[in-house]
Amino acid sequence: MTRPSINSRDLAIGGLQKLTLVDYPGHTAATVFTMGCNMRCGYCHNPELVLPEQFLDTIPVEDIFDWLETRRGKLDGVCITGGEPTMHSGLIDFCRGLKSMGFLVKLDSNGTHPDMLQTMLDEKIVDFIAMDIKGPLEHYSEIAARPIDTAAIQRSVRMIIDSGIDHEFRTTIVRSQIGMEDFELIGKLVEGSKRYALQRFQPGKTLSPQFERETTYNDEELQILKATMERYVTQCVIH
Repeated sequence: MTRPSINSRDLAIGGLQKLTLVDYPGHTAATVFTMGCNMRCGYCHNPELVLPEQFLDTIPVEDIFDWLETRRGKLDGVCITGGEPTMHSGLIDFCRGLKSMGFLVKLDSNGTHPDMLQTMLDEKIVDFIAMDIKGPLEHYSEIAARPIDTAAIQRSVRMIIDSGIDHEFRTTIVRSQIGMEDFELIGKLVEGSKRYALQRFQPGKTLSPQFERETTYNDEELQILKATMERYVTQCVIH
């Protein structure tokens, strides 16, 4: 396949991690960071990828492809994260190019663009999808600090589960945003999924400065939440 020509207007790339051993379970990979997000989650640790006023210079997509040519046979795959990658019209062509080079493709997404996910699943140009679950649907817009179409979230969740693709759903847990009782609702939302991750919120640089002082649940409480989620999913892990 001829390498697709994609400009930075259609796929704005703000960063490249040349090796990760943890982002794609069981595989060596590089991670590409796209710029821009349609959510404003206060706990986000990547404000420079979310806030336009903090955007870095973009990396030409051609440069990414050129570098990946040197990694054929050395890396198993490429992780695409953000920001929110599915905001970008050039994402599908980018994934087509990666697959034509022989790489596995892992996509991190917030699930707000199910039509794009459906196209990628239909074309088999993605091998693993990790989707963030912000909380129970009734709190989505509050946590994301933006109006969110929760029907799109539900559609993406069911589409991923029903596709049979390798996947993970995950929730970053900020104590003040999500109550322990909310995980029954989250469990019902992702019921039948292969894997779900409870992610401890880590204090540090955040999109909203007040979140630098937020806390997560303790180990004992996380074990209770893990037991709750294990009633709904095949595997639940704590990060």
